[in-house]
Amino acid sequence: MFEAIILGILQGLTEFIPVSSSAHLILIPWFFDWQGIVNSLSFNVALHFGTLLALLLYFRKDWIELFKSLSQKDSLIWKIVIASIPAAFAGTLLHDWIEINRNPVLIIFTLCVVSVLMILAEKNYNGANKTGMEKINIKNALFIGVAQAFALIPGVSRSGITIVAGLTKGMNRAEAARFSFLLGTPAVAGASLVEANNIMSIGEFDLGIIFAGISVSAVVGYAVIKYLIIYLQKYSLIPFAYYRFLLAFVIIISLWTSK
Repeated sequence: MFEAIILGILQGLTEFIPVSSSAHLILIPWFFDWQGIVNSLSFNVALHFGTLLALLLYFRKDWIELFKSLSQKDSLIWKIVIASIPAAFAGTLLHDWIEINRNPVLIIFTLCVVSVLMILAEKNYNGANKTGMEKINIKNALFIGVAQAFALIPGVSRSGITIVAGLTKGMNRAEAARFSFLLGTPAVAGASLVEANNIMSIGEFDLGIIFAGISVSAVVGYAVIKYLIIYLQKYSLIPFAYYRFLLAFVIIISLWTSK
C-alpha cells in the first residue's frame, strides 16, 4: 500500500510535468527493488487512469464545448481525433515491446534526447508571435499526434514531446500544454481500458492497492495541471530539461556503482 501511494503521488506529479511519468514509475521500483504488481506495466496504466480522471474533471467544460461542436468540420475535437490515431496504432503494435524494454539504459537515452529538443524549442521561442490551439490546422495536429506516439517509449514524456511539437508549430506554451492534455485524454483512456482487463486477469492482488494508487494520482494530477498551465504562461521548459539531464546522470551513476 505504501509503495502504491508513493507511485500514485509520483504519477500525479510527473504525468503532466514534462519529465516522463513512465521513467519515474520504472526507476523508483528499480532503485528500491519493489516487486510484484507495483512494478508492472498494468499497474502503471492503472495509475494513468487516476490522471485521466484529473484530466476529465479539470477540462470538463472544454469537453462539453468540444462535443457540442461535433457537427462542425473544422472543430478542434476532430483535430484531436485525427491526432490520436498515431498513438492508438503504435500502442497496439508496440505493446509487448514496451513491456519488455522497461529498462534504465533506454530511459537515459530518451531523457537526454527530449531534453535537447526542449532546449532547441525554447531557443527559437517567441511568445509574441505564438497562437492558441483554436487556430491549429489538421496537418499540425497530426504532427503533434505523431510526436505523442513516440511517448510510448519510456523516458520520452507524453506532455514533454507534445508541448515541444506544439511550440514548433506556432503555439504558445500554455496553449500547447492545454492541447497536449486534451490530446492525451483519449490516449490515456484507451490504454486504461485495454489494461483494465489485464489487471483483472492477474492472479491474487489487493484491489485496495490499485484504488489507492488511482485516487492519489487523480488528486495530485489535478493540482499539477492547474499550476503547470499557470507556470507556462510566464516561464520556459528549460528547468525541466535540466532536471531530465540530472535524472539521466543519477541513473548512470547508479548503474555504475551497482556493478
